[in-house]
Order: sequence, then C-alpha cells, then structure tokens
Amino acid sequence: MASLNAGALIAPGSDPAKIAIVDLGGEAAPREVSFAALDAAANAAARALQKRRIPRGGRVAILAANRAEYVASVYGIMRAGLVAVPVNFKFPRETIAFILADCAAQFVFCDEARRALLPAGIPAVTFGAEFERFCEEGDFAPVACEDREPALFLYTSGSTGRPKGVVLSHSGQLWTVATRAEAEDLSAQRFLVAAPLYHMNALALTQLASAAHASIVLLPQFTAPAYLEAIDRFRPTFLTGVPPMMAMFLRERALVERTDFSSVASIRMGSAPVSASLMAELKVLLPWARITNAYGTTEAGPVVFGPHPRGLATPGNSLGYPHRKVALRLVNDAGEEADEGVLEMKCGALMVGYHNRPDLNPFTADGYYVTGDVFRRDIQGFHYFIGRADDMFVSGGENIYPNDVERMLERHPDVRQACVVPIDDDVKGQKPVAFIVARDGRAPTPGAIQQFALDHAPPYQHPRFVFLIDKLPLASTNKIDRAALAALARERLERP
Repeated sequence: MASLNAGALIAPGSDPAKIAIVDLGGEAAPREVSFAALDAAANAAARALQKRRIPRGGRVAILAANRAEYVASVYGIMRAGLVAVPVNFKFPRETIAFILADCAAQFVFCDEARRALLPAGIPAVTFGAEFERFCEEGDFAPVACEDREPALFLYTSGSTGRPKGVVLSHSGQLWTVATRAEAEDLSAQRFLVAAPLYHMNALALTQLASAAHASIVLLPQFTAPAYLEAIDRFRPTFLTGVPPMMAMFLRERALVERTDFSSVASIRMGSAPVSASLMAELKVLLPWARITNAYGTTEAGPVVFGPHPRGLATPGNSLGYPHRKVALRLVNDAGEEADEGVLEMKCGALMVGYHNRPDLNPFTADGYYVTGDVFRRDIQGFHYFIGRADDMFVSGGENIYPNDVERMLERHPDVRQACVVPIDDDVKGQKPVAFIVARDGRAPTPGAIQQFALDHAPPYQHPRFVFLIDKLPLASTNKIDRAALAALARERLERP
C-alpha cells in the first residue's frame, strides 16, 4: 500500500516565507532559512541524487555537524526514494568506516571538518559551495513509498559492541509526526535544538517542527556557553535536549545570571533519566515554564507516555501514563505481566528491524518491542523508570540498578550529579562505585556520601568508593559515558 513520503513534511499550504531554521552552523552563521528555501533545497538535493541513478532504497550517508543543509539533505534523500543514514562523526574513524560499509552507502554528504574521516573511494559532496553546485534546482515529486519501506538507518552508539543499524520506515516516521502534532498546535513555537541530528532526540523534533510549521534555532554542536547565548539572542520558546546538557548549562553560573530566559515557556528533556535535583534547579530558574521528562527509543520512537486520561497530575519523577495510541506492558523475570518489569511496547513507529543482523530479534511473538528498560507502575497507572536491564548488576546476590542509587545520592544537599558504575569484586561479584559532581561551593567527603547512602537506602546499594570529579564525561550522544567512568574507576583503584 502506497503512503506519503517522510521527506515531504512541510505543509504545502503553510506560509513559505516563515523562518524554518535559524542556522548557527555553516560558514556564515547565523543564517535564516525560510520554509520555501528549505523545501527548495530538499528538492534540489533529491533531483541531484536522482541524476546519479542510485537505485531505489540505496543508502546515502550524512557525516556532519548540525546545519540547515543537513536537514535539507535528510529530506531530499527520502524524497528521492533513498535511505538517509546520519552518522555519528564522534565515532572513531574505523567505526565510521564500518557503518558506511555495513549500510553499503553509495554516496555521502559531509562538512569540511569531517571530510577527512571518510574512507578513500566513496563519492562525497561537502556542504557549502560544493553542495550548492551539486544540487539541481527545480520542482520534485516525492517518490510514493510503500508501507514499512525504509526511510532512515540510525546507528546505535555501540557501547556494548559494534553499532547496530536501526531501520526506520516512512510510515513509522509519519505516524510519529502525526501523533505528536495532533496533541497541540506548535506553529508558534521556536525550538532550540543542540543535540546532534544523528540522534533520534534532535532528528524527530526537527521533523515535528517542519510538519507543525514551527521554527528551530539549530546549533552545530552543544556547548553550554553557546546554548545560553542562543537563548539570550534568539529567544526560543521551547528548550530541548538530554538532561546532561541542561545540567551543564546550569553550572555556568555567571552566564546564567546574564541570560534572559523570559521567552522560554517549555523545556523537554529525553533520552536519559532526569534527576530530582536537576528538575528542582530548572524550576527555580524558570518557575513559569512547563518542564517535562520524556521517554523514547530509537527503535520505537518518542511517543510512549502522555497525560493521565482522568486529568491526574503526573508525579515529578514519573514519565507519565501510557499514550492512548501505544500498547505497553511490563514483564517480570518469570515472563509474566506485572507492576514492575521490562517495558514492552507496540505502536505505529516500530522499527523494521536491525540492518544485517538477523541474529537480533527484539520482538515478541505477538509483535511487541522489548525495550530492555525496567519500569515500575503505580496504582494510578503512572510509569517510573528504574534502569536499563543491561546496566543492572548483581552485588552479593542483590540486583542493583545504577539509576536507583543515583537518584538517592542526588538527594544529598551537596550533590549536583551522581553516576554509579560497577567494579569487579572477589567476594560480591561486583560492587558499586560512585562519581559525584558537587554543588557550587560544596565539598562533600566520600565518607559523608557513603553514610548518606547507608541512611537512605539498603546497605548493598551504598557505594564502596566515592570519587569527586568536576564534571561527568559525555558520550557522543550527550549522555553520560558510563564506560569511561568504569574505566576511570578501575584506573584509580589500581593505583598504588
């Protein structure tokens, strides 16, 4: 059954002169790109790709920091009936080469800074003047795509091995956009996007903004000073990103005090848990703003939870009530539905599968996607994230979810952020170690942190070692890099 094309999200009846993107990347930032210009650039890219005679379903990769041409290229690739493959440019060169080979990329769009990361011999065009010469101006009728036909490959971070290519369909992307857009009129919003477009968090929001005829302020990459400057200068109404990004900009006290936040009406964080301390700090800074903690996965999209059908207020540490268009269940270790267990879900955005990985099947026999995330459900039906099933470790026969311990530690008045990782132990099997970022002007001792844990949690959860650090390292998706912290813990404990 034919469907619309996920590259054709810009409503034809909308005001073409309205600004779609305030682009803070590229060679001449800032640039204001209208919806008409974005649409024309997507068509021009599609026409140029069609001229290269890449067969339908062929993969075209993008290796670049955020910029307007990135968005236009994603749309143009899909309009041409090809598959867009945004690639994480922070991966090592050998991982980038693996991804381009794994997806059999026939062409690459890149920026000048990342051109050198490409393997020899692969055709590529660099954003800027070369991209403008490559494109073919003119109208283009988007290819009518079949139901479940691939539109995007998004490769996972590969923290536990080589990245996996998540195959996302045109119909799934369109379902996500339509479902999110029906909740409210977003056309007056100006979103600030600093998360990378190779990540679902930023890409899905950009698609939503295009369909809703909303504007975005697009940073090339996240840095706390640039983020705050964009808020002050470009007056976004809606802040987006992952929680560590928000925690990092809050630490820039002098810049925060000079920043005018009066335009900000909403903050939406996703892709990682939001601590109670971070939520509290944001509410103090912007008491008038609506602040939400969202949940989603690359494999099933960002539409999972929503408001309670009886109008009950969502508890501060809950992700919400199951969205009315999404089927959810929690399954315990015995394989039974329960009030606590691994979240399984079914919706219109489910991935087609993992590219080139027939050995991986995360679907149940009745079509639910097994997320690997452990949740708890309360009597009202609100859901609470406990932790990743594969982050869980066993210490002396007790299951420990790092997120549970981190939330407890962040209740300490001197703690801004906490991250808990396991280290091997001859007696316990594994035991928890904590890395702590202190609040400004505070200097908690490791002993005080350990005693707080013993006073507020089961003894087996208390961190056997506590390390104070200035900031938590981030992985390429701006999430906390747990693998790096585990390696750092081993290194520190091995020192004489």
